[in-house]
Amino acid sequence: MSSLNKPAAASIDLDIAIIGGGSAGITLASKLNNLSAVVIEPRTPTERDCSWALWADSSQTTQFSSVTKGSWQQWKLVDQDGEVVHNSNQYRYTSLSSAKYLTACENNLANGVELIRAAAEDIVAAPNDGGSFTAAGKHYSAAHIYDSRPPVIAADSLKQHFLGWEIRTKSPITDPEIATLMDFRVDQSRGLHFIYALPFSDRRLLVESTMISTRLEDKDWYRQAIGDWLKLQNIEIEETLAEEAGVIPMATVSRRDNGIACIGAASGAVRLSSGYAFTGIQAQVNKLAQGISTGDYHVPAPIPSALISMDKIFNRVLVAQPELGVGVMMGTAKALSADGFARFMLGSATWKDWATVILAMPKVPFLKQVFKS
Repeated sequence: MSSLNKPAAASIDLDIAIIGGGSAGITLASKLNNLSAVVIEPRTPTERDCSWALWADSSQTTQFSSVTKGSWQQWKLVDQDGEVVHNSNQYRYTSLSSAKYLTACENNLANGVELIRAAAEDIVAAPNDGGSFTAAGKHYSAAHIYDSRPPVIAADSLKQHFLGWEIRTKSPITDPEIATLMDFRVDQSRGLHFIYALPFSDRRLLVESTMISTRLEDKDWYRQAIGDWLKLQNIEIEETLAEEAGVIPMATVSRRDNGIACIGAASGAVRLSSGYAFTGIQAQVNKLAQGISTGDYHVPAPIPSALISMDKIFNRVLVAQPELGVGVMMGTAKALSADGFARFMLGSATWKDWATVILAMPKVPFLKQVFKS
């Protein structure tokens, strides 16, 4: 029989399809029960391994213990004039292995939820959040589709971009119990630039060169910054264990397919002023999974609109006057307590936290951006 005369392949009907098996997608899939569902993801967890970070409270410290690479009760920010060291009793700055987390979720899928290691193609949206697509040579039709793929980031938008090395050092490093969130003693000529360093032990270190700007740099530029910082710290590399790089949106993003509901970063779950997303994604997906269990398939907003507006003002100041960035970051760290700083970065700051930060900021640049909004 010729291909022209072959009957069309039957469509596989599903309750839910999740396109993209990253943080949001695979987390949601792992929470589904008593439903027919697929999660479509072409890459393995090992192929996408990187470090995810959050400020974990005691329950999260326990929840994510099996996938934790490092956890610190103390963290610091540093500039040419000194440093701010925070010591929290409520939160631990925590670095997770994405590969271990994704693998754990994949291994926890309920009966009826299938992982398909392929890309979704020919996606067509249908009314009421459903649609159809093909994957691995099969055609699927789902009553509800959630898109968890990375968002489209405009080339000229503000973004946080980085390249990092995980290294083994020749000698023990100083203060392995303190995470360095931002060390600004690096080149500031191209935007807000800092080194991020997490000591997983006294001889194992993740060190990243991170920029907040609209323009990406050549990879060797970040590598040079890392090398220069390591020399400043008198740290010698015995072995480079891994290299990772990434781009995090700090502006409104675009979805890949109109008409398909987005979750995770593509739905706006990235905190625009800091780039942190894991905690927001967890909260969004937990609410969505609870809703699905009661027949509500609506995607919850990951971040309150008021917080988004505040973050946009902050980012407009960075774009208009990038030279203020170091002072703003250091001023925020100095003004807040350790727990207040963690709450602020998590997006759960109290009104007292906000008032403290606002009083510590340079007033005129922020007021200019407020009146432009």
